[in-house]
Amino acid sequence: MLDLATRVTVPESVLFRDLDGEAVLLEIATGRYYGLNEVGTRIWSLLQLHGEIEAVHRDLLAEYHVPAHELRQDLLDFVGLLISRRLIVLATPSQPSPPEPCLGLRGRTTLSLDSGTNGTIE
Repeated sequence: MLDLATRVTVPESVLFRDLDGEAVLLEIATGRYYGLNEVGTRIWSLLQLHGEIEAVHRDLLAEYHVPAHELRQDLLDFVGLLISRRLIVLATPSQPSPPEPCLGLRGRTTLSLDSGTNGTIE
């Protein structure tokens, strides 16, 4: 079960490209790619930076005007979806998430994702 203390990492089989605040993820093993809107891209960037959902939640609360309990649930749902698509995996204690700086944009208050051309995250 996911909670705010959960740590995640991006597998080597997933490539990320930021395209002016929106992103494309490619899962090499399946050849599927997914599009993220601005908020999804920001969450992805924070997951890469922190590797811990609680830190992502804290940063997003400071950036967006949304109730903490709604953000928590939306964030956990989104992370669960990324895990189900094998775009991120649970980190083990011996597998910390290395920080990777990424750019994200602010301004939206929704955590919805755009559909990718080949893959869909809804």
